[in-house]
Amino acid sequence: MSPYAASTPIIGIEEGTKRQEETPSHSQLSTTPSHLQPKGWVSCSINLTNVESQDFSRLFPLNIIFNISLSPHWLSFAGAVFLVSVPVFIEAPLVRSLPWLSLALTGFWIWLSIKLMSQEKTYLWGDLLFGFSWSWLAGSIYWGWLRWEPLYHLPVEAIGLPFAIWCLSRNWAKIGNWFYLGSLLGTIVTDIYFYLVDLLPYWRQITLVESDKVGEILHNAVTQVKTPWGETWAITFALLLLIIGILPLKIGKFPKKACYAFSGAVLSTIVVDGLFLLVALLS
Repeated sequence: MSPYAASTPIIGIEEGTKRQEETPSHSQLSTTPSHLQPKGWVSCSINLTNVESQDFSRLFPLNIIFNISLSPHWLSFAGAVFLVSVPVFIEAPLVRSLPWLSLALTGFWIWLSIKLMSQEKTYLWGDLLFGFSWSWLAGSIYWGWLRWEPLYHLPVEAIGLPFAIWCLSRNWAKIGNWFYLGSLLGTIVTDIYFYLVDLLPYWRQITLVESDKVGEILHNAVTQVKTPWGETWAITFALLLLIIGILPLKIGKFPKKACYAFSGAVLSTIVVDGLFLLVALLS
């Protein structure tokens, strides 16, 4: 055996040991300052356990974003916005064609809410759904059989108010009932605007005429809204809802999730009213 062949394994082991010693460990990659690292070395390791202490977290605070997206009170807010904004577009056509089915669904919502509240992981959604049940019940009754008379709207929408107050007095289903109160408040402000700007005649006409004539009525209603009187009250009530919706997020004295559900319901009223105004403008 040649001297080179005999010495090769030893050389390989020594070189491997040297490479191991020269290669920084994982802990060194995340702690060694860049000016002390070997030339040509590029650090690609991030110590995720100390993300908040890294300089780049000040520029892009992922921890804050994740806390907002995953915290229960923000989930409560998002759920409230969804329940005010989306189901109205499902209930409206359903209640016109199948009012009894829409009314019967109220019992299903209540049953499902209680079922969800029986488990800790889904309690939040069950609580919200319980308060939403009162809004669905009122919508089914009014838009199913009484929609031609605007003066009946608020009394019917408030049909769940005694139940909500009773539940809150017993400290039960606070998130859902505060959601219902926020939704009811938004409805009250919207209806008062209709009274002040004299939009009730157009409301009655829309509920009585055929669908092909709705566009002309909406156009006339928008003309009424565009007057200085209508625009002034629209801005006033929008600011009022904005203030009422934001304050509980900052200084809410009730449980956070209940405050955020209330705020979500109030603030989404502005969005829904804006969408209806947009539809009227496009008509």
